[in-house]
Amino acid sequence: MLARMTTPLSLRDASYAARISFVVELAERLHAYGTTAQRLEGAVSAVAQRFGLDCEPWSNPTGMILTFSDPRRATGEGDTTRVIRLPPGDTDLGRLSEADRIAEDVMAGRMGLSEGHAALLALDRAAGIRGGLVQVAGYGLAAASVGGLLRLPWLDIGVAGATGLAIGALVQASDARPQLKEALDAVAAMLAAAVALLVAAYVAPLNQNTVIIASLIVLLPGMSLTNAVNELTSGHLVSGTARFAGALSTIVKLAVGVALAVSVARLAGLEPMVRASRPQPDWVEWGALVVSAFAFAVLFRARVRDVPLVMAAAMAGYVVSRVVGDAYGSPAGVFSAALLVTAAGNAFARWVHRPGALVRVPGIILMVPGSTSLRGLLDVIQQQTVDAGQAAWMAVLNILMALVAGVLFGNLLLPTRRNL
Repeated sequence: MLARMTTPLSLRDASYAARISFVVELAERLHAYGTTAQRLEGAVSAVAQRFGLDCEPWSNPTGMILTFSDPRRATGEGDTTRVIRLPPGDTDLGRLSEADRIAEDVMAGRMGLSEGHAALLALDRAAGIRGGLVQVAGYGLAAASVGGLLRLPWLDIGVAGATGLAIGALVQASDARPQLKEALDAVAAMLAAAVALLVAAYVAPLNQNTVIIASLIVLLPGMSLTNAVNELTSGHLVSGTARFAGALSTIVKLAVGVALAVSVARLAGLEPMVRASRPQPDWVEWGALVVSAFAFAVLFRARVRDVPLVMAAAMAGYVVSRVVGDAYGSPAGVFSAALLVTAAGNAFARWVHRPGALVRVPGIILMVPGSTSLRGLLDVIQQQTVDAGQAAWMAVLNILMALVAGVLFGNLLLPTRRNL
């Protein structure tokens, strides 16, 4: 969203209240679609300026404070403050792109203010049964493909995929059940662990923890951890701290669910057979990469026309991190991939005039440290010693530092002219 053009006559003639109402509606949409604090505040400020408003936004993962004033009035006259309580946002690239288009059309005068406001409200339409089924399929594909990326045996991949489908159905069911939604992470983790334990006890050995983590891959807060550290480094301390705490609480709930299932299995006398096996050839990993890129395009709700772009960004980030990581170490690979993806996203936003998040978000999704953080906590709980999780936690720290450094230097290499 650019702020260097003059304000169209239609916007200058709109009432003060109508302009504020549109900006507030847009801010709520950007928050709901997973925009980080620094980008949301920058976008809202830019739009407000084009609307002839002075706006001081303050955003955190569960709400916003927007203070407006009219520069044409005396100081203190007509000041308006909106305090908005919102649930944590979830990445929705399709609606984010559409909200960006609506705002650009209104600012350029191609769409009236009231028409644009109605178009934003129309984005709230439910996806319907078909959309829900597509999301459930995305959970299953993501879990199975992550198993393929880790080169697990076919049985492990199948168990992860089937459990992922069940978790996707559980997530859809929780939308209409607030009590279930509150405990969703723990319940989903219990389900994933129970399935893995039963299969390992009665069917064949499994890579137990790895299958559980693959099944839960969509619920892992790796992106939240990365965004939290990114917000902290950009000076948004309250938002970054809150997001970091939220990510940690999610990891704890997932670990608690797994621990409960393991404890019940022990009390029931189950003896699961555990193995450490990664027998798959290279083609399985690269095929799984394509499937996982498509799965995350579905889960991020990308528009059909944007699916190839989202898939290409996800695959490019993984390939760069893998190739450079094999040559110079994993942190170097993650840094290089994050640098490239961030610069590419900024270039896309600058020259195509669409949200760079279409490239940036999927480009780093396969590198975020959610699975490693959960593995470290599971090791600590299962072995009852802090030393057991040290290697995993150091890996999480290295990945986070490499990701954030890549994002920072990517923005320095090619600064963005848009905030989304």
